[in-house]
Order: sequence, then structure tokens, then C-alpha cells
Amino acid sequence: MTLRNKLVDIALQWQKSFGVAPSITSAISEYDAAMLVGMTESEYSEYMKDKTAVNKGSDFVFNHTRYQIKGNRPSGKPGSTVTIVAKATNYLWDKLIWILYDKNYLMQEAWEWNVEDYKLAFDSKKRISPNDYRKGKCLYKK
Repeated sequence: MTLRNKLVDIALQWQKSFGVAPSITSAISEYDAAMLVGMTESEYSEYMKDKTAVNKGSDFVFNHTRYQIKGNRPSGKPGSTVTIVAKATNYLWDKLIWILYDKNYLMQEAWEWNVEDYKLAFDSKKRISPNDYRKGKCLYKK
């Protein structure tokens, strides 16, 4: 079992016992996005070793491209459907990847935006929905 899968398993056990899963979506989505763009697990591990949980601008850099990652996961409980997604708060990145998971942290879809197109589409928009992000480049769709 991979370390990613162990983390997901523990989070789901926690949710079953205590009602709410620990906040692992950002860590999982950053890892999954890195794998989607071709980074190896060892490259990702090496890159992240000296990073903190909060990095201004980008979440990781690969092949001279700065990536900002957003991820959403519904809990599976009534009313937990994802209808609003996080908006980037700065433009200190080259590409943004948005990932939608199911309740078990299985990737359902992933969409990529370059910074210029993202600014044009969302800079003046207050609320962003999954359908907005789906107008980008599809990297994965189950």
C-alpha cells in the first residue's frame, strides 16, 4: 500500500469514527497533480522536503513551470456536493490544476488553466463553480 493510500485510509477511518475527515485534500491533490504532470514520486519527495505547508504562489515547480493546485472532495453526506470551488488569490504561478475527488479520495476529474486564461476568465468573478473550471484543459476524467 502506498503512503498516499495509507493517508487516505486513515482519513476515512477517522471520518467513520468522528464524523469529519482530517483536512488532507490539499496534500493529496498536490501529490496527485504532480503525478499527473509527469513528476515521479521521488522527484516530488525531493522537491517538497524543504517546503512548508504554506507557499506563496505555487505549490510545486516541475520542468520550470510553477503549479498552483486546488482540490475538492465531497464527504458523501447529504448536501456535500461540490458547488463552489476555491479561487486563486494571486497569480504567482504558471498553471493551475483543479482536481475533483469522490468521497473516497478517488480522482474523478482534473482540469488545467494557464495563468493568462485564468485571469481573463475569473479575475472579476466572485464565485467559481466546478463547471467554470471544466472550461479549462482536461487532464483527467473518469
